Amino acid sequence: MSIKKWLKEVSSTVEEVNKIDKRYYKKYDIKQGLRNADGTGVVVGFTKIGSVHGYTKCDGKKIPTEGRLFYRDIEIGELIEKTGKFGYESIIYLLLFGELPGKRNLRDFNAILDRFRKLPPHFTENTILKSPSNDIMNKLQRSILVLYSYDNNPDCLDIEKILLQSIKLIARFPTIISYGYQAKAHYFDNQSLYLHNPKKGIGTAANILHMIRADNKYSKLELDTLDLLLILHAEHGGGNNSAFATHVVSSSGTDTYSAVGAAVGSLKGPKHGGANLRVRAMIEDMKENIKDYGDEKEVKDYLIKILKGEVFDKKGLIYGMGHAVYTKSDPRAEILKEKSLELAKAKGRVEEFKLYNNIEKLTKEIFKEIRGEDTEICANVDLYSGFVYDLLNIPKELYTPLFATSRVASWCAHRIEQVVSDHKIIRPAYKSIKNEEKCNFEDIKR
Repeated sequence: MSIKKWLKEVSSTVEEVNKIDKRYYKKYDIKQGLRNADGTGVVVGFTKIGSVHGYTKCDGKKIPTEGRLFYRDIEIGELIEKTGKFGYESIIYLLLFGELPGKRNLRDFNAILDRFRKLPPHFTENTILKSPSNDIMNKLQRSILVLYSYDNNPDCLDIEKILLQSIKLIARFPTIISYGYQAKAHYFDNQSLYLHNPKKGIGTAANILHMIRADNKYSKLELDTLDLLLILHAEHGGGNNSAFATHVVSSSGTDTYSAVGAAVGSLKGPKHGGANLRVRAMIEDMKENIKDYGDEKEVKDYLIKILKGEVFDKKGLIYGMGHAVYTKSDPRAEILKEKSLELAKAKGRVEEFKLYNNIEKLTKEIFKEIRGEDTEICANVDLYSGFVYDLLNIPKELYTPLFATSRVASWCAHRIEQVVSDHKIIRPAYKSIKNEEKCNFEDIKR
């Protein structure tokens, strides 16, 4: 018997013996996805690094509010106003050290990042070029784990050592994803291979554009936009999947490379960092099937078909809409929407911006019509981030890796917080259900 035939025969059995009746979760009040019945997250710890606010609670009821996002108790809009050139580098400093840097501290910190942007000797050839991956997140995760071998004391848990490891990873992420993309494009897409060394004194966003573009050219608007994206993606509280993964893995006492590698694996998932690619795919499908982006009726009718599972991927989801915490608005989406319009005007693509704007506007209308006037749903950051990446001529293979490049500063901050503040291994419980158990579900609403 061939392995393919055997797998086909046994896979249905494997699926069946591992399936748990969903009614058990209600019977035993199990919080699926660590979510309460109203969708709010189960509180499992404390953090000083960031906070996300999208609702209030009154008499146990969830009350929608305008979204607010804080990095170290500073609201995101205020942060953007306070940070000028090297905005993302200022955010890294804030997340790691708890305060925004002065001019001298920022200058010195940028010099330290520049010192580590280049990869170790032979790393590019042996780790990236000799084993390219069709998925840059996979390449990024593997590269992080290989860097463990280049560390003379990788398992040390002294904060001084973890901080150095963190700064090196933050500095090297842009180079790894840029070179990983070039290797992928050369090996799988038959494109010319060009590797530009990172430059000193220009910062993270400029280095990314410098390393992924053949001509090294970019406008100030493009640079400012990418820097803004990095700022907006840098932190989102301890409860998002990748930050929580960092806490969980770090609680075991393992090394920095394993913890950050786990976070990358989490962000790779389409329900987390990979969501922007689902938005991009949905938009491409809508472009093929909608004649006039400005025709609200035509757009609305197609969105209803998506929601009913009749078109696109038939999963009944309008990607880029809705969030686990934000209800009335996602502040990141609000900021990015304004910037995307500015960039769309510069690129002559305002008509396309109208499609995104109509998706946001009309999805809200549809949900109110279906679920009642009190229903609140907002655009999340993924709706506009994919559009901005596209306007910046950034290949879709780099959408999620750029998210990781921004978020690694947060992961490192959360790892340090876990190591410093909570010495217990995170170890929740799972209730065992015997196969032969005959559970009475009569009292449970089906």
